[in-house]
Amino acid sequence: MKRRNFITAMGTVALATPLIGTISSCASETKKFEGHKFPELGYDFNALEPYIDAQTMELHYTKHHQGYFNKFMNAAEGTELLNTPMEQIFATISQQSDGVRNNGGGFYNHALFWENMTPSQGEIPAELKAAIDKDFGSLETFKEKFGTAAKTQFGSGWAWLAVDGNGKLFVTSTPNQDNPLMDVADTQGVPLLGLDVWEHAYYLNYQNKRGDYVNNFWNIVNWDVVKSRLDQVNA
Repeated sequence: MKRRNFITAMGTVALATPLIGTISSCASETKKFEGHKFPELGYDFNALEPYIDAQTMELHYTKHHQGYFNKFMNAAEGTELLNTPMEQIFATISQQSDGVRNNGGGFYNHALFWENMTPSQGEIPAELKAAIDKDFGSLETFKEKFGTAAKTQFGSGWAWLAVDGNGKLFVTSTPNQDNPLMDVADTQGVPLLGLDVWEHAYYLNYQNKRGDYVNNFWNIVNWDVVKSRLDQVNA
């Protein structure tokens, strides 16, 4: 994939739920950017039970995610960042303030996270499974690698399935609110699937059992959204 096309694809990862059209920061070059907007959740707080409880969802969305968005907007106030899509901001995040990096990452990562999940999970699409089989050997091997990344991320952070500039899928993890789009990431690419492993994402229900939270995540993954993101990168 050419470098320019890869950068463009970075802005097209939000595709298939009520979050589409509200995550304006994910607009592509062919769509006019209309400013950063806080996304609707797309399902009820209790929709993901028993895997994620309603209280955690409500606090996570209305307090943590909303807080990241508000602080990012404050950090960007009076600058061109208010008119710049998030993927472009992330491409030069090493030149931005900690407030932009941490809160912009938190705003973007959580918007992607809500889309990752669904109360009505279907079968993994054949094309996505074939891509996973090609680059990981099997779906089971991918889940093991992703689970290990999530369980062994020290402290707060995220686990990711992403695709690099050559179209190869890879698993990685990032600290705090970083993500693979950022120029500070050890391995850069377009996020396809992300799992929040900050304690606020699971502690009310799972306490210190992060592993149980990670294992249960597979019951609510929205595979159709993951495939749509990959399709956009490959388009």
